Amino acid sequence: MGAKMRDSLSSCKTMCRSAAAFLLLIAVLISSISCRAGDESKTTSPTGEASYSSDPGSPCAAALAPHSGNDRLDREIIQLQQEARRAADVSRLMEQLGWRFVAKARLSYDPGYYKLAEACARCIESRNPRSPEALLLRGHALHNLHRFQEAEALARELVTMRGSPFDYGLLGDALMEQGRLSQAVDAYQKMVDLKPNLQSYSRAAHVRWLKGDLKGALELIKMAVKAGSFRDRESLAWAYSRLALYELQAGSAQRAMEACNAALSLHSDYAPALLMRGRSLLAEGKQSEAIAPLKRAAELNPLPEYQWALAEALRAIGRNEEASSVEAQLIERGAGNDPRTYALYLATRGDKIETALSLAEQEIKARSDVFTLDALAWSLFNAGRVEEARPLMNRALAEGTQDARLFYHAGVIALKTGQKKEARRWFNKALAIQQMLLPSEREQLSRQIESL
Repeated sequence: MGAKMRDSLSSCKTMCRSAAAFLLLIAVLISSISCRAGDESKTTSPTGEASYSSDPGSPCAAALAPHSGNDRLDREIIQLQQEARRAADVSRLMEQLGWRFVAKARLSYDPGYYKLAEACARCIESRNPRSPEALLLRGHALHNLHRFQEAEALARELVTMRGSPFDYGLLGDALMEQGRLSQAVDAYQKMVDLKPNLQSYSRAAHVRWLKGDLKGALELIKMAVKAGSFRDRESLAWAYSRLALYELQAGSAQRAMEACNAALSLHSDYAPALLMRGRSLLAEGKQSEAIAPLKRAAELNPLPEYQWALAEALRAIGRNEEASSVEAQLIERGAGNDPRTYALYLATRGDKIETALSLAEQEIKARSDVFTLDALAWSLFNAGRVEEARPLMNRALAEGTQDARLFYHAGVIALKTGQKKEARRWFNKALAIQQMLLPSEREQLSRQIESL
């Protein structure tokens, strides 16, 4: 990897924050687990009966609840469950099964599979307390369930116990989400030093982007793509989707589309890539063309971010009834599916402000990254608590993140507090990358600039 990568991370050591942590190398983990399992995992008990707890409330029983499905991953899950029911020692099989559930969660966008992965880990721990394999699996599940403090505790135990690259990756992810940036970057640096690969490069790219270094982010995400493998197609598709985001912000919708196409060639129904394709088309003013990929993305992954973008595209071409239907679904499930984005959505619409504020206040207790600070500041502002919103917005801006929505919010808050010159500066920064805003946000930005 060399000094270039180390310098790239080291320069962020005091000020880096992530809104999302991602991409453990599931395919590699599964492969290595399978190799270690060998014939041992297929040994049956003397009676030929399952050796796991028969208690229906036990984690082992939860992990082995009958699974259905017809794709390759489903068949692997079913096969592992069958083998585990007959095995004398289920530890290796449960580890394999747990990572299959993680993979299923990533492909299905169903967080319930993370809970099953956690059950697999706890099943292992019921026989082998503090098993490092179980701790890593459980920590990864907890992190994806937004239980960041619990994930951090497990990651610290793992780092002390063995210090593998993935242990440091989990620690960095948990710290980033909690806003403890210097510690997070130290953990990521360890990961990079131990294993420079798609996962390390992707994290470094995100760090550079958060610090406002788009050029560095582009360079590193391209390194991640080159380091990827067709054996882990989902992770590679994710890296291409991030490349699309960075290219769009750099002003090249065409290169963003090329990156989306590369991701979709790996997974034809990959929701993050479909979302980026739709956003790229919206940025070009092709609202009608954007609807098909955005609709499919929202069907696959019905989160507020996806539904919000689809509703915007529909309203932009006058399909208001369809937009209202999508928004009704967003409102029905948004608080449970993604409270931070839902809070932003409500605050932006000026609707259910107390709900938005309550959700944002709850989120800030679990994580204090740039975008959670923004969500709380924007909710406070729209609740009329401008003086409380301003210092939070300043904290969000302190990292140097180049984000059009963040800049727009900062401008509106500055204008409300009488800082007209500062407001103009933030509005102009948002205008420079306005392709990253949704259509209605671009319209609002134009009106604000005209009012100055």
